[in-house]
Amino acid sequence: MSLPQVCVCYLIRRRADGRDEVLLGRKKKGLGLGKYVAPGGKVEPGEGIREAMTREVLEEVGLAVEVADLAARGVLTYLFPHRPAWSQQSSVFVTRSWAGVERESDELAPEWFAIDEIPLGSMWDDAKHWLPAALAGEYVEASFSFGPDNSSVVLPA
Repeated sequence: MSLPQVCVCYLIRRRADGRDEVLLGRKKKGLGLGKYVAPGGKVEPGEGIREAMTREVLEEVGLAVEVADLAARGVLTYLFPHRPAWSQQSSVFVTRSWAGVERESDELAPEWFAIDEIPLGSMWDDAKHWLPAALAGEYVEASFSFGPDNSSVVLPA
C-alpha cells in the first residue's frame, strides 16, 4: 500500500538553565486543528523528503533549516480505517541548527516547551508512544491505527 508521504521536524535548543526545549505549534487549521504539532506537512510531487522538510519549517514557523542539518529520527505509518484519506507515512527529523526567529503563520502558533514538559495530552494520541524516544536520540519505526473517533490510537496497530 502506497500512502501519501509527509514529514515533521522537531527543532531543539538548549535553554540558559541547561535544559533542552522543543518547538511545537498549536495547529490553527486543517488536520489536527487545536493540537500541538511540530512543523511539517506534505511532500510535493517531485520533491525530496528533506527538501520538503526545509520548505515546511520555513513556511510554518519562519525558520531556515539546511538539509544537511536534519537528523532522521524515524518513519511512522498512520492508518485511519474510518477516514482512509487521512492515512499517511511520516518521516521524522530533528535539528539543533537553523537561522531566523520563529514566527506565527496561518498554520501554526509556535511555542517552546522543555522536553520533559511536552504537552503530550494536547498532541496526537500516538506521540506519547514514540516522541520521547525520538527526542532522546532513538530512531523509531512504528505504525499507529486510529479508532472510530479518528483521534485515539488503537493498539496494536
